[in-house]
Amino acid sequence: MTNQELRLSVGASPGQRTVAVVAGVLIAAVGAAFVVLPLIAGGLMRRLAGPGDAFPSYEEARDLPPGMLPPGLRDSGGGWDQAGPGPFIGLCGLPFVLLGVYLVLRVLRTAAWLDGSRVRVRGALRTRTVDLATARIDAGAGPDRGDWDDSPAAGPRTPSIIATAPESGRRVTIGLRGMGLASLPPSELQALADAITTGRPVDGRDGDAHAVADQLRRRAERPLGA
Repeated sequence: MTNQELRLSVGASPGQRTVAVVAGVLIAAVGAAFVVLPLIAGGLMRRLAGPGDAFPSYEEARDLPPGMLPPGLRDSGGGWDQAGPGPFIGLCGLPFVLLGVYLVLRVLRTAAWLDGSRVRVRGALRTRTVDLATARIDAGAGPDRGDWDDSPAAGPRTPSIIATAPESGRRVTIGLRGMGLASLPPSELQALADAITTGRPVDGRDGDAHAVADQLRRRAERPLGA
């Protein structure tokens, strides 16, 4: 095991990043427009009505024939200065803004580094570090299957390692797919396996961690698609 920090090939490929960033920006832009347009429309309507409107309310113009009333008073019975639901409706666009920003941050920031036996995983908003040599190690997979079967019949899945620090309960997930690759490079898989087994007993609950490390080494010896 090397003590030099190794950046793992996790995350999206350049093409996937481009698509995700464009989609995130579009979603955020639509949400921002939904928030801003009611405010702009309300200010524009007030400007069109003019500051010198002699009839700010229907009550002050109720003696006039209906044809002489301003359109706003004739249609709604209220003045232009009356607050409407537009600004509050615009708040519905905020979730889309947040979703778009989160999508962009997630695809651009997601990364992982292995420094000795310590792995540092950066997500959209935060970075977590866990010592693989002492953490509880579990093999994770996508929702379709719960194993690491590499056969074509296994169907789509996203195999991963789930490392949980015993003291704090801090958990990180390391995806075993590379940037646009079917799997992480063999050298990175081997480095993860070595980090997991460094100074770890082979019996008791540590047996599961050794089993995961053995699976990583088998994947390194037999890369997907080889």
